[in-house]
Amino acid sequence: MRGGSARGAPREAAGPNLRVVLGDQCSDTLSALDGLGPDDVVLMAEVRAECTYVRHHKQKIALVLSAMRHFAARLRQRGVTVDYVTLDDPANTHTLAGEVARAAGRHRAACILCTHPGEWRVLQDMRGWGEATGLPVEIREDRRFVCTLDRFRAWAGTRKQLRMEFFYREMRRATGLLMEAPDQPVGGQWNFDQDNRERLAKGVVPPAPLRFPPDAETQAVMALVAREFPDHFGTLDAFGWPVTAEDAAAALEDFVAHRLPDFGTYQDAMAEGEPTLFHALIAAALNVGILDPRDACAAAERAWRAGEAPLNAVEGFIRQILGWREYVRGVYWLRMPEYRATNALEARRRLPWFYWSGETEMACLRAAITQTRDLAYAHHIQRLMVTGNFALLAGLDPAEVNEWYMVVYADAYEWVELPNTHGMALHADGGVMASKPYAASGAYINRMSDHCRGCAFDVKAATGARACPFNFLYWDFVARHAERLGKNPRMAMPLRTLARMDPQKVRAMRDQARSFLDALETGAAPAGQGRLL
Repeated sequence: MRGGSARGAPREAAGPNLRVVLGDQCSDTLSALDGLGPDDVVLMAEVRAECTYVRHHKQKIALVLSAMRHFAARLRQRGVTVDYVTLDDPANTHTLAGEVARAAGRHRAACILCTHPGEWRVLQDMRGWGEATGLPVEIREDRRFVCTLDRFRAWAGTRKQLRMEFFYREMRRATGLLMEAPDQPVGGQWNFDQDNRERLAKGVVPPAPLRFPPDAETQAVMALVAREFPDHFGTLDAFGWPVTAEDAAAALEDFVAHRLPDFGTYQDAMAEGEPTLFHALIAAALNVGILDPRDACAAAERAWRAGEAPLNAVEGFIRQILGWREYVRGVYWLRMPEYRATNALEARRRLPWFYWSGETEMACLRAAITQTRDLAYAHHIQRLMVTGNFALLAGLDPAEVNEWYMVVYADAYEWVELPNTHGMALHADGGVMASKPYAASGAYINRMSDHCRGCAFDVKAATGARACPFNFLYWDFVARHAERLGKNPRMAMPLRTLARMDPQKVRAMRDQARSFLDALETGAAPAGQGRLL
């Protein structure tokens, strides 16, 4: 794919090709590096604008900068000329466009080669490089994804609803992963999700994931981040992310050997003091470019074929990468830039301060937010059914919620964060991604975790001083959007339940919800409900 070239394709000239590698493109197979000539120059630049367009978690910035520096060293070991601009270089313009223009002049470049970026705003930036430098710019397809953007557009066609399950089946057919024949999945079914919904069993102790002590280069980056971004969210104390392809491969191997066998069964579980459970923790490596998604899927499939991991675990893992990861990227590029401005449920409430502080007596929220602060990580159910579910029920402004998700996670890039948060968690896209709002009361959290056991609130109570806020917020949400939800067959059951409830009970829950939500906006805790903010 070529795009954004206002001046045509690269031409033969005396100067070198300037090949631009972005911070999340630390991949040996990057298309911008195809046909690398002996005189070509690779530009990599640490720029403040990319660190601050949202106030990224300190660990996210450290991860990206360290991965960039290690990748630059990897290229140099291959004999590649790398022009690397550090964040503290006095001449740094601190914008991508500025550094591309400086490098183009510095090297008397003939043309600029780059790979399609992950985010819409960066693509707009790239499309201006030609005019700014007077050089032809070639934007090449990002082959690190299994599904091309053109193929996704063709699959989406004129569909009104873009259901991941059907896209996932298409990808299984295309890759042959977990297939016995062209249209015959192994095990006789495409999806084993019904087997993957157990809470953590008593006595089961998840093995700790492999972590990577920061080497000298990473330590230098961490010191730089601490100095340059002291007010950004999170801490650097527990940094242990893989920052090289070798580290990422070791992390994948460790997951497959020690946690994949139980990943499926417990992938939706939550537990106090167990922030990682049986999860892979490889999304950050995938998204920064040091791990290939095909390698991750192939490693899991090999484990199943060798009898080392059950099918429900392997299928669930592959579905998250080959299904969800590829799907959300497709939705993002299909619907941007209008997508992020949608607000189908007309949610306007400001984000509560406890999303930043973690200071709440709601145990599930406290656990998810404090571990996010410390680790730059929470698994998908914490994101969807705890922080996301609360934001949905409380009617929090999608723009503020999306920014929070972009800030706090080491694996967050807009192409993956926005559809997952905006569409899946908040239903702000009106059902483009999800067939119903993923709203739930405290009963779901109680079923999938042990958080409720030590919580200040009673998960079985819907009203009263100790009532779990998820309960009265849930029924207020259903009542508030009853007319809209009435058109959705998947919401028929909760709407029928609401209609059968004692009107006085419904009124009491809605009054308590109103009081609670008003208190969120004023920063005060509702009377008798403890310190929520």
